[in-house]
Amino acid sequence: MSGEDAPAQQQNAVDQKQETKPAEEPKTESPKTESAPAAAADAAATPAATTEKVPEEEAFTYRALVLTGYGGYDKVKLQVKKGKPTLKAGEVLVRVKACGLNFADLMARQGLYDRLPSPPVTPGMECSGVVEAVGEEVTDRKVGDKVMVLNRFGLWQEVAVVPATHTFLIPEGMSFEEAAALPVNYVTAYMMLFDFGNLRPNQSVLVHSAAGGVGIAATQLCQTVKDVTVFGTASASKHETISQGGVTHAIDYRTKDYVEEVRKISPKGLDIILDPLGGSDTHKAYNLLKPMGKLITYGTANMLAGQKKNLLAVAKNWYHQFSIHTLSLIQGNKSVCGFHLGYLDGETELIAQAMNTILDLYKQGKVKPRIDSTWHLEQVGDAMRKMQERNNIGKMILTTEPMPEEEKKEEPKKEDKKEEKKKDDKKKDDKKKDDAKKEEKKDDKKKEEPKKEEKKEEEKKEEVKKEEK
Repeated sequence: MSGEDAPAQQQNAVDQKQETKPAEEPKTESPKTESAPAAAADAAATPAATTEKVPEEEAFTYRALVLTGYGGYDKVKLQVKKGKPTLKAGEVLVRVKACGLNFADLMARQGLYDRLPSPPVTPGMECSGVVEAVGEEVTDRKVGDKVMVLNRFGLWQEVAVVPATHTFLIPEGMSFEEAAALPVNYVTAYMMLFDFGNLRPNQSVLVHSAAGGVGIAATQLCQTVKDVTVFGTASASKHETISQGGVTHAIDYRTKDYVEEVRKISPKGLDIILDPLGGSDTHKAYNLLKPMGKLITYGTANMLAGQKKNLLAVAKNWYHQFSIHTLSLIQGNKSVCGFHLGYLDGETELIAQAMNTILDLYKQGKVKPRIDSTWHLEQVGDAMRKMQERNNIGKMILTTEPMPEEEKKEEPKKEDKKEEKKKDDKKKDDKKKDDAKKEEKKDDKKKEEPKKEEKKEEEKKEEVKKEEK
């Protein structure tokens, strides 16, 4: 699902138009009855007309989120781009309505996701919207089609150019938010469980981060198979929700050892384990497998610690990286699989098969994306923070709908509150300093009092001596 061409097309759109427009401009032939000076006047007017039309083409603008460098939440900035993107053969132009936020986007912001090109670049692997234009050789998409898009990057913007093969028609009744929440999470969960895992009735599955996008998708897909037992790890506050969603045994990974909890219920171990964590957790997962069990590792979330890249967390993850000898696999009768949707961008037929099955399940009411919250493009930093702090249950969505003026006005108020808090903190610090100074003065006074007493005693002695004399 390569989207490498799209940003390049958008950035060079103006230059291409300026080069092609004069060639496309029809020549105005002068009537035979027209005098030579009149014809010359028309010829002189032609370049002026052309110059007027170029700015008209350039007037097309759209907003895009751009990763300007690696680091904190402020590195993703909202920018305005100029020039309408051009279409190559086999491509479509989509007016984006909603975008999906994924854990990989958080890692990309820190420079930990190698499928995103170096900054400046527009992130975003999935979106939904309406087809506005189609290129040559596109036969199965038309203007007005509502589609969901799966691409390597470049979708966090108001318009996006993508290959038509990367788009899928939105079923009747599915909202743009649901459509943007479906591609990455559900294709990932489906291919891991069924293509690698060969999930069958009466099996057991461990789903880490069961309240996240992939976790909820995997749990729903497990329910499409008879009598599958799902173990799900999540913080205690999310247990009720994931249990209602199909998790059989919810485990609080923050307060309990999930390995011990699984062993209590299933002493022999598990049939399938989905591991998005990496590091030492992959070792634990392998040891939890039953004979003929399958470990499917698809991420390194343990690397993500803090707003910016944490070198200690990265080093720790690599130090504990799982590796195994083939002889151990043979003796243990176990299998280890690796999955990365970003590296399947060229396998359009394989992904299309998975998507078609998922959409059929949606139409049957067997799967349905759970939306945690929707954020404006201007709020991408806050959305990323919520996901990174593991405060979401379900999918985080970015909407391209402009933020209402009232909400924009409220933003400075937040800043004012921060300033007020800083002032309050400063006052508190100043008060503490004043109190400390007062205490010092009291201590000095206490120290001086004995000296005064001694001085008085000496003076009394001197007076006594004088009286004796």
